[in-house]
Amino acid sequence: MTDFFLRIKQQQEQQLPFVMFRKPDDKRLVSYLQSNDHLYFIDDYSEKGFVIAPFNGEPIPYFPESESEIHTAGWFERKEKVSTSPDCNSQTQKNSFEKLVDSAILSIEKGEFKKVVLSRKEDCSIGDFDAVTAFENLLGSYPSAFVYCWYHPKIGMWLGASPEQLLRCDGRRFSTVALAGTQKFNGSSNVKWHQKEKEEQQFVTDFLLESIRPFASELIVSSPYTARAGKLLHIKTDIEGIFKKEATVKDALQAIQPTPAVCGLPRREALNFIFANEGYDREFYTGFLGEINSGPETEPFTDLYVNLRCMKIAESTASIYVGCGVTKDSNAEKEYLETVDKSMTIKEIL
Repeated sequence: MTDFFLRIKQQQEQQLPFVMFRKPDDKRLVSYLQSNDHLYFIDDYSEKGFVIAPFNGEPIPYFPESESEIHTAGWFERKEKVSTSPDCNSQTQKNSFEKLVDSAILSIEKGEFKKVVLSRKEDCSIGDFDAVTAFENLLGSYPSAFVYCWYHPKIGMWLGASPEQLLRCDGRRFSTVALAGTQKFNGSSNVKWHQKEKEEQQFVTDFLLESIRPFASELIVSSPYTARAGKLLHIKTDIEGIFKKEATVKDALQAIQPTPAVCGLPRREALNFIFANEGYDREFYTGFLGEINSGPETEPFTDLYVNLRCMKIAESTASIYVGCGVTKDSNAEKEYLETVDKSMTIKEIL
């Protein structure tokens, strides 16, 4: 594992692109080390490599397998890191976000849309930042998340621990999840969910099923259950199936992304509200990332995750991105406090 991280540090010192990641509940670390600083983009999803897509669509950067060294190492789990999170919130931020939520609730009451996911960005001063240390902290704090550190000299550095798989494809078999609703983990996953969270999660489930059904010959859907992600709990539904022979990964991605879990419903109306009112560029937050057409030619797989619980590192600043789902039953102050809880869990790694 020491050699694995040493190669990452050397890659960063040479200002060459890299990504290191660990999949949920896995004991293996993987890295893609690109051999040049060229910025490659996805064309038709036939490419092989590691992709990171922005929230607003294209262009979609990726690290080609053909231009990268791929390394693996074992991860020896250690105790969860305990620390104090920097407080980067302000009364101005609180007031601004609550005003945004109230505006969304008013639009929902007028029938403009059923749900919208609103977000904000916190900028925290961090001084000297070590990517490997931060990545290790994420590994220890989020054993059941997709944990990553991604860097390109022409874009910057992103780190995150996503609890939400977007799409997994093994041949014609696929799986995805509907994840929504949030509350703090206080030692037990046996919790009561309010109607607002249940409804919010059902929006996501219904949308995914409706969107992917035209491309599927079989579908299996689990009952909703409580899933832990670090110090937070969410409602989760597993969806599995088999693609029709003519269906492609591109078809499925264009149908389901962005989901109501990161955008809203109906999608176009929610997106219009976000772009008109959020007041900042989400960049790669709530986009997706992961391996595409990886593995042997005879058995390629695609394994993509929604980019949540993430931050962007620029010089001595960490920009933390957090959001919440707003429905007709939302309360502006409670929604703001949900974003605070989410930001605190990711800021602990700093």
